[in-house]
Amino acid sequence: MTPPDHTSVLLLRLAAPLQSWGDRSAFNRRETRPEPTKSGVVGLLAAAAGRSRYAALDDLAGLGLGIRIDQPGSILRDYHTVSDYRGRPLLSTAVTAKGLQKPTSPAKHTHITQRFYLQDAVFLAAVEGPEELVTTLEHAVRHPAFPLALGRRSCVPAQPLALGQRTGSLEDVLRAEPWQAARAVRKRWGRENGDAAHIDLPATLDDPAGDEVRDDVPLSFAPTSRTFTTRRIRHTYLEAPTGLTPDPARPRTTGGHDPFALLGW
Repeated sequence: MTPPDHTSVLLLRLAAPLQSWGDRSAFNRRETRPEPTKSGVVGLLAAAAGRSRYAALDDLAGLGLGIRIDQPGSILRDYHTVSDYRGRPLLSTAVTAKGLQKPTSPAKHTHITQRFYLQDAVFLAAVEGPEELVTTLEHAVRHPAFPLALGRRSCVPAQPLALGQRTGSLEDVLRAEPWQAARAVRKRWGRENGDAAHIDLPATLDDPAGDEVRDDVPLSFAPTSRTFTTRRIRHTYLEAPTGLTPDPARPRTTGGHDPFALLGW
């Protein structure tokens, strides 16, 4: 029997043309953080495992998380205007005693809403926990019960998503895994740096003694009672292998058909 304190680390390559990792929502403005949130990664794992929005999250929220930024990407703003095709004033968020929305006052016929995304970003996420749970989650990610997304439903991940399990601490695992940036990015960097064997990459790690607090640990995804708590993190740089020279000991990971393959992902 596996000792109860034996842990494993699942590596996920979070890459896609678009990602969005919001940890707060203002009215008509949805921001994204520059790296995946814990709530976003837990949500992806919960969807893969087929959990409903009302399911308990204690085991998933308790997983350790490390994020390595292999390709930071850039911000994309999606600008919208909303109006009623019949020419009527838009409704407000206030409601009448009968529960009907009130019209805007003064009348407003056009509404502006904005969404922000990360484009062309690649992250390496390390999820640490009990080996039995991590093994179950790896199988779920490879055979998801629900469609998976990188923050929002429209942000479909490129393959490979699951890179397998590793042993060691979050930091050691993220330090040892080869650079996961897009092929074109790695080739360009190699030409400019003489095909160097290692590259320094920024990373964020769960750390009880960390100097920054994030309010992104989900306690419930229930639509009427979404709640979160905090965690402490620390920022660092990790020297990782570039993978520019093929390593016979590390066969190339394939994930089957990938609809984004022609984009260099």
